[in-house]
Amino acid sequence: MSLDPITALFDVGMTVIKRVWPDPQQQAIEERKLLELKQSGDLAELNAHIKLLTGQLEINKIEASHKSIFVAGWRSFVGWVCGFALAYAAILEPLMRFIANMSGYTGKFPVIDTTLTMQVLLGMLGLAGFRTREKEKGVHKDSLK
Repeated sequence: MSLDPITALFDVGMTVIKRVWPDPQQQAIEERKLLELKQSGDLAELNAHIKLLTGQLEINKIEASHKSIFVAGWRSFVGWVCGFALAYAAILEPLMRFIANMSGYTGKFPVIDTTLTMQVLLGMLGLAGFRTREKEKGVHKDSLK
């Protein structure tokens, strides 16, 4: 049985149908009705999600058009900070260390702990992309368990 309450309820409904209606034709009719109910619930959930995203887009538009740089530019600022941390940790620091070692320098270079910045950057880029990929492929959240 699934941990998702809707899927669990659907599973129980299928079991009840098989016990209440012994006739396979009547079972098929009732199962179809139950599937239609489940599908309309999925559509309602999708509609609510779309409304939430549409509302967030409107907030983003209002935020982006604000006169204050602290309101309009915070997403860009976070993106640039995370991007610079990634560029430094993945490209600049190893390249500078290589050049310095080839020149005979044996000292240390500053190391940026990118744990937090990578989490934020992946949250800004990766998670949205992953959810889009799920929707394109038709992957339902229950199949990810």
